[in-house]
Amino acid sequence: MTEVRLTQLSHGGGCGCKISPAMLADMLRTLPQAQAFPDLLVGNETADDAAVYRLNDEQALVATTDFFMPIVDDPFDFGRIAATNALSDIYAMGATPILALAIVGMPIKTLPLEAIQKILEGGARVCADAGIPLAGGHSIDSPEPIYGLVALGLVHPDRARRNSVARAGDCLILGKPLGIGILGSAMKLGRLNGDGYRQLVDTATQLNRIGSTLSGLDAVHAMTDVTGFGLLGHLLEMCRGSSLQACVDADRLPLLAAVPDLARAGIGPGAIERNFDSYGDAIDFADSVPEWRRRVMADAQTSGGLLVSVAPEAVGQVLASFHAAGFADACVIGTMQAGPARVRVEAGEV
Repeated sequence: MTEVRLTQLSHGGGCGCKISPAMLADMLRTLPQAQAFPDLLVGNETADDAAVYRLNDEQALVATTDFFMPIVDDPFDFGRIAATNALSDIYAMGATPILALAIVGMPIKTLPLEAIQKILEGGARVCADAGIPLAGGHSIDSPEPIYGLVALGLVHPDRARRNSVARAGDCLILGKPLGIGILGSAMKLGRLNGDGYRQLVDTATQLNRIGSTLSGLDAVHAMTDVTGFGLLGHLLEMCRGSSLQACVDADRLPLLAAVPDLARAGIGPGAIERNFDSYGDAIDFADSVPEWRRRVMADAQTSGGLLVSVAPEAVGQVLASFHAAGFADACVIGTMQAGPARVRVEAGEV
């Protein structure tokens, strides 16, 4: 197979390709609300991870779509990461995936057929690991490589977990370490070693299937996954939906091992600045939080971890569930509190 660097064929990569939160809000502002559909339990009103439609008293259909351009050069790894990221939205709603369809856009005159096949094989492997069929899809010839999934899942209507129903006093648990976007940028610059690359891929291909388990716990009040808008952006969505304030301890945040040095060197995707431009006025940083940590918190995660708002008495149980499922870095990073819908970031004081 002719060697090709996928990341050189696209202007962005992974969830860093997402349109900024502010521009997206402007784009959606004129859309009519879906109030005429009483069985639509979750739509786009709180920027949640997926739509939820009640089928009957026992089942609700969870539907989402997610796709992006390459964050890594290896075709098989790109397919795996994109598919894992798409299925994460199903798990973030507390559902179990049942079916996926592929979304494929490839520069067929530029990218060798063997590379395209490897991308598709990577996505199919993840679907097989999740126990679901990759049952079809749609493809186009596009100037940049694009891959992702339409994903469908099922959940009991009472067990769907929204991003907008956190409660004051809840503890915030983050399931995966931060810094995938920074590592991806370092790779494109030739600044990422083999260990760093393995951290990136291993983290981004870890299925968030623990979300299906957590939805069975009454003490888990709200859940989302951390992707292109960064930890701060997705936490702010939780705050706005729940009409609460979040307080985060920057020193508690789990980070991929290579991230601190790279972040101190200013390496990171352009999405960091776009994210801050969109929501920076709703974030209050203590003076003791260094600039590099602030950037990590806005770093565009690709296939990032679940962010869970849980009653304090159940923190031990939820952390034990994360750790037993292989999420060794899952930890408490802060709390939800009464107050304006903002995020307050301290250092060692939460």
